[in-house]
Amino acid sequence: MPAHPATGHEDADRRRWWALAVIATAQLMIVLDITIVNIALPSAQRDLGISDADRQWVITAYSLAFGGLLLLGGRLGDLFGRKRVFTVGLLGFALASALGGAALGPAMLFGARALQGAFGALLAPAALGLLSTTFADPRERSTAFGIFGAVAGGGSAIGLLAGGVLTEYLDWRWCLFVNVPIAVVTAFAAFSVLKRDHTAKGHRTRLDLPGALLGCGGLLAVVYGTSEAVGRGWGDALVLGSLGLGAALLALFVLVERRTAHPLLPTHIIADRNRGGGALSVGLAMIGMFGLFLFLTYYLQGIKHFSPIVSGLSFLPMTAAIVLSSTGFAARMMTRVATRKLIGPGLLLAAGGMAWLTQMRVDSNWAALVLPAELLLGFGMGLVFMPAMNLATLGVAPHEAGAASATINSAQQVGGSVGTALLNTVAASATASFLAARVAAGPAVRAQGAVHGYVVATWVAMGVLLLAALVATLMIDHRPARGGAAPVPAAVPVGEVKGAERAGEAGEVRAEVRADAGSKRPPAD
Repeated sequence: MPAHPATGHEDADRRRWWALAVIATAQLMIVLDITIVNIALPSAQRDLGISDADRQWVITAYSLAFGGLLLLGGRLGDLFGRKRVFTVGLLGFALASALGGAALGPAMLFGARALQGAFGALLAPAALGLLSTTFADPRERSTAFGIFGAVAGGGSAIGLLAGGVLTEYLDWRWCLFVNVPIAVVTAFAAFSVLKRDHTAKGHRTRLDLPGALLGCGGLLAVVYGTSEAVGRGWGDALVLGSLGLGAALLALFVLVERRTAHPLLPTHIIADRNRGGGALSVGLAMIGMFGLFLFLTYYLQGIKHFSPIVSGLSFLPMTAAIVLSSTGFAARMMTRVATRKLIGPGLLLAAGGMAWLTQMRVDSNWAALVLPAELLLGFGMGLVFMPAMNLATLGVAPHEAGAASATINSAQQVGGSVGTALLNTVAASATASFLAARVAAGPAVRAQGAVHGYVVATWVAMGVLLLAALVATLMIDHRPARGGAAPVPAAVPVGEVKGAERAGEAGEVRAEVRADAGSKRPPAD
């Protein structure tokens, strides 16, 4: 038999599982940092003299930069290479974390958190894009996305535990310092095990600056508006103005992207019903999930008087359920059943967990109330995250994987911001109404009022999860090909499609991918 010429990628292919470990570690660090600081916030506030009015900026500065810059971060990975952007993001995240841990005052901490968010916006879409292009074989892809989905779903709970341990036994600053060694080691590992994928300088397309300004500005305004709604209320002029401005900028962004030659977010990516349905389902699911973390944390520490460590430990059963469901079941079934038959039932299971939590009382037992609800939510969300993330980049040309990855990351971020603001407002209003109808205002009555607010908000979260299940069932129609293989395009190195946009070949690549997927898809149910 004639020898096949060496491609230069054989060693990288043999190291693809090491690449998965690097990518998953970076994703875990991003997800951890969303919740790990929540536990440290009271200690940081006392240490740095942060006022009650300003303490929200420890969280908001991160979410603003992260959510607002995701689209730009995803496109930079497409243009300059996801490995390069991924490595820069890791090193920048380490630097920002060191600055935050060494903060001498509130302004320094807020600035460091914003830098963390900005570099996280480079990391998150690059990680998902690298995962998509590294694993082209359908069965390996399902395993890789199962692990990645478990990390994305369970990382927040691990962050709560890690925050409790570090704050109680060391210092709140270690909730930031801990990222430094992890990020630096991961960056060096990424340099060794990830494939070189950047396009040569003379063949790069121009960055869509108008699209970047409109898209990032719109997301920034939406995330800021929903964050401010927590303290100001939804009827506040600043909140309504920010949300209105965000909606207007995003609408204008869509119009501009349809007419530009090199869009920041190609419209065919979000127009696809599977990617659109997956992103919308995940965005809605994150509303409910962020509500769960928010109110369970308040309930366990404020009502049940659990310590930060015990509160963190109490979330571990849900994390274990997500990992088991994602890697043990969803990864095996993704190549055998229609995707909506995983995401839809998963969201219904999660809604069942929320329904269980509506039985919350001041004297409820953790094992009888919280544990079953966490297991239902964990098993359910394990069926959601991995297939939805797989859909985000399935059938997308490799040079557009970053933009596609940024889409679902943006859906997660906006969903989390909206969920936090919406459900917090619902709970606060319900608690106020409960207390207003009662004369006594002792600790017992206040505790009952707080729990009443959590229960009302949990009902709303359950309704959102049911809506997400309906959206997934109606919109998502992807099925694996016969024989158990999902229609996945070959992971062509970015250098092999360089200049495709100028030569008019990008449309042909996308058409071939869609035609190939369509030819392999069996008739719908």
